[in-house]
Amino acid sequence: MDAKDAEDPDALAEFFERALDRIAGGYPRAFAEAADEHALRAENARFAGPSGELTRWMKRMPELPAERRRELGKRANELKQRLQQALSERIEGLQRAAREAELSGPHLDVSLPGRGQPIGRLHPLSQTRNELLRVFSAMGFDVADGPEVELHEYNFDRLGFPPDHPATDMQDTFFVDVAAGDANAGGAGVGAGDDGRASVLLRTHTSTVQIREMLRRKPPLAVVSAGATFRRDDDATHSPMFMQLEGFMVDEGVSFSQLKGVLTAFLRRIFGSDLPVRFRPSYFPFVEPGGEVDMGCTICRSYQGHDGSSCRVCKGSGWIEILGCGMVHPVVFEAVGYDPERYTGFAFGVGVDRITMLRHGISHVGLLYGNDPRFLEQF
Repeated sequence: MDAKDAEDPDALAEFFERALDRIAGGYPRAFAEAADEHALRAENARFAGPSGELTRWMKRMPELPAERRRELGKRANELKQRLQQALSERIEGLQRAAREAELSGPHLDVSLPGRGQPIGRLHPLSQTRNELLRVFSAMGFDVADGPEVELHEYNFDRLGFPPDHPATDMQDTFFVDVAAGDANAGGAGVGAGDDGRASVLLRTHTSTVQIREMLRRKPPLAVVSAGATFRRDDDATHSPMFMQLEGFMVDEGVSFSQLKGVLTAFLRRIFGSDLPVRFRPSYFPFVEPGGEVDMGCTICRSYQGHDGSSCRVCKGSGWIEILGCGMVHPVVFEAVGYDPERYTGFAFGVGVDRITMLRHGISHVGLLYGNDPRFLEQF
């Protein structure tokens, strides 16, 4: 019978006494049959744990008749002490038996070499990023870096984006809510521009480094930068955070033919010397003219004579869009204090994630950010 079923004080005392006898007679066998320490502690919890049988009865001691409370309370406390002592002795016995089994078991040759510590490796995105930077460094580009939390001015305004450009919309950009006057934000009014637009955001491209470097340096310069960027995209080929590489060159007489030569050499260095490359006209606010670069599909490799009609990556076309580029717009030069009549330049941007997926045949960009060791240890 459970403690809650006894209401009359005399009946409760009788049930209390029976419970003590039942627990005293049950715990020795239960402890002895416990195969390991985990099972032993489970049995102890059944008797003396926070919800154990003995604990529940002891909570009802104030309801016992006054003439029996002292006697039964003493018996209950003594039983609790015996339980604790039996638990400690049984734990020591189990540990002693485990040690004896270890000492009497198969011989251990301590002269055998130990298990080596696994050597870590770089994430596949980091591997690709480093290789891309090495390629451009070999071409004479300087490597630069910039902050991931940026100002609207560097991310959009100085790059020639019109105020109503869709990329500046909250649906595409992660804006940072910075309270006006916050000392950590760098002063009053950092959270919003004069026209009410939020001015602090997570950069949507690494082109912000282009602006910062041109404000800091004078031509001639050739710079490449790679890092994390952020946009409100999330599907099989897009991630809210992704890696991008940005490069640009500025000098007197820089031409589109030089841009074409640099990018063709870059792609063939990464994917093979026989890779076909083509340029298509396209629009970007900060370049004029602008273009998209396609390369031969490295999955079906139809350019090597293979049948690519059923390729799901290039959809049978034999071409994959890989990056955007163009000649730096005069508006950008004016925004950084360069003379657009004297200087010309080109810029390009490529997704490090996309190159990683193409090089390794990865079908979903989420695998690159899931940190699953079973996936990462393959690289």
